[in-house]
Amino acid sequence: MHQKWQHWNTASRKWLWILVVVGILAALPVAYDRYQTESSSNNVELVFNYRGLAEVAAYQAHPEQFIQEQLDKLKAAGITSMAMFESTLDDFKKTRRLMVYSAQDIAQMTQSVVPTDENFTYILFTNEENAGRLTPLIEDTFTSLGINVKPWEFHNQKGLIVETSPEDAALKPMQPDPIAFELLHSKGFNIVPRMSNSLPYDQDAMEKLLAYYEANGVKRILFEGDSVKGFTDNQDKHSLQSFANLLNQHGIGIAAIENTKKPQAGIDKLSYYIHYNVVRLYSLSDKDAQALDEDTIADRFALATKDRNIRMLYINTAPSKSTAKAMMTDSIDNIIKSLNKPGQAIKQMENNGFKMGRAEAFHITDSSAQRYFKLVVVLGAVAFIALMISCFLPLLTLPAFVLGMIGSAGLYVLKPTLFEQALALLVAISAPTVAVVLAIRKVNALNAANAELAPGRRLTHSIVLFIKTSIISMAAIPFVIALLNNITYSLVLNQFRGVSLLHAAPILLIAIFVVLYRGGRPVHQIGKLFRTPITLLWVVAAVLIGAIGFYYLSRTGNGGKVSGIEMAIRPFLENTFHVRPRNKEIIAHPLFLLGLFLSIRYRNAIFIMIFAVIGQLSMVDTFAHIHSPMKISFARDLLGLGIGFVLGLIAIGVWQIAEGCWKKWSPRLKRQ
Repeated sequence: MHQKWQHWNTASRKWLWILVVVGILAALPVAYDRYQTESSSNNVELVFNYRGLAEVAAYQAHPEQFIQEQLDKLKAAGITSMAMFESTLDDFKKTRRLMVYSAQDIAQMTQSVVPTDENFTYILFTNEENAGRLTPLIEDTFTSLGINVKPWEFHNQKGLIVETSPEDAALKPMQPDPIAFELLHSKGFNIVPRMSNSLPYDQDAMEKLLAYYEANGVKRILFEGDSVKGFTDNQDKHSLQSFANLLNQHGIGIAAIENTKKPQAGIDKLSYYIHYNVVRLYSLSDKDAQALDEDTIADRFALATKDRNIRMLYINTAPSKSTAKAMMTDSIDNIIKSLNKPGQAIKQMENNGFKMGRAEAFHITDSSAQRYFKLVVVLGAVAFIALMISCFLPLLTLPAFVLGMIGSAGLYVLKPTLFEQALALLVAISAPTVAVVLAIRKVNALNAANAELAPGRRLTHSIVLFIKTSIISMAAIPFVIALLNNITYSLVLNQFRGVSLLHAAPILLIAIFVVLYRGGRPVHQIGKLFRTPITLLWVVAAVLIGAIGFYYLSRTGNGGKVSGIEMAIRPFLENTFHVRPRNKEIIAHPLFLLGLFLSIRYRNAIFIMIFAVIGQLSMVDTFAHIHSPMKISFARDLLGLGIGFVLGLIAIGVWQIAEGCWKKWSPRLKRQ
């Protein structure tokens, strides 16, 4: 019975491989749908933070003239849109629309006594136009919050008394400055309003505001703070759905900010309600805008649009005190130079196939047959995972496949998102593991048959194995693409989990295979390990490997830190190849080719495979960054393989020369 069971499990591997191939074929139409989606939006919108410009102007001798001049310069430089925050009394104060006083200030101005039971805010407008335009705005805001507002005059200047403290009044957001709004609109800028969630959601007020925005050509809004508009009141008022209905009615979309500590609360639900009328936004901080040189800023913009599906570039500025220059400085000129000469960011983006204009959401291509193709993909993915298990526990090949299908069905019903992520992660781990295990088995067979093969034969075997292994590893890519083909991943509203596990698991599994499955039965190998004495060299090696492993894992994911050397190499690779291959592959692929070459002759050189598998898993991991276009990820993998192959051949040549020198000179050294 045991032999029959073993025979069935062995025979099933052929059918599992057939299912893997069928799964790959089924994934191709799904991948094509994703390609069409990624190709549907090529406009890049340059958005400048108007509040930052107003803050810079506040330190100039002629603020209004300065704003006019800078707006013209920014327009000429290619800036198409201005972001406008909700206004506060402090904003109006900085732009000299009004002045704000406390009760104590008024007492001093009128030479009277401060009221003992009144702590009101006194507003004085700087001219008649400001009074006429801003009075209704201020009154509507505070009265809607239950705060009384009454008229006031001082020295024939119109004003208002807001019956709350100046500190409290300063926190209340209002609609964007209508005077500035009209100025920007008259100069041809598109307006991108920024909206906070600090006040209770009011459907009527929002309807009025969005109607005003639509009438003035607003097509997209950006949220300020940790949550989207309506999130706080959603449980009681269903405000997210109500807000989404208004956005759809007025044809207004939203933007999702890249690399925030966590996504703004409610943005995933709101995006779903507005049918993913969402674009990704990269924000250049005011500190970076001033500290970085023009070329670096230009490269950031070009890479963001080309490599990460960014379609809005948000540019900040702020005033800064320069003791070296003894003056207030800003980054506006630096930004203009980055966009044009010498940085030429706009030219770079246009050369990459983008057009400067209003950002548009991706048009989602989702063919009717996609769900059926995905069912076949799931079958192939489970088969791939079963093949990995068979490398270590051959008797569990069939049970692994059957249980995998049952578990997939159950998880799909209960938690579909977890299902697709878990299956994508497991197949991404399986492919490079199976590929390298098969390579190790072949090397062991060659080593056992004839360890003294000629260098030319060893090199041929190594090249063929390198190609075969890479093809098998990359077989996981169609599965990852198909399983995670959802616009929520492209917009990073939903993130693929388990990247650290993907980076670690194949290394651990190959280490287990090399140590336990190469020299006999695993149980015997484990016993042999326990009987081996631990030396100081082992301890030092373990500490060193642990430190390398910690650094390696710290580099995974979006939060990984990049060394200074890599920061210097990256621009060179980008400028040379247009698409930057991953550094891990440039190092690990040559190591893999060299390890194959050495292992055919030197049996213990096979331990190199434990580290060389990094290049294989990295090729799959590239496609786990779903916000990167597929064509960029494919180019990275192919470049990494090509460069790694060439460097591997060079490494083999260097080894052969070093080995020849050692054979020639070592006898003489021994005689001495």
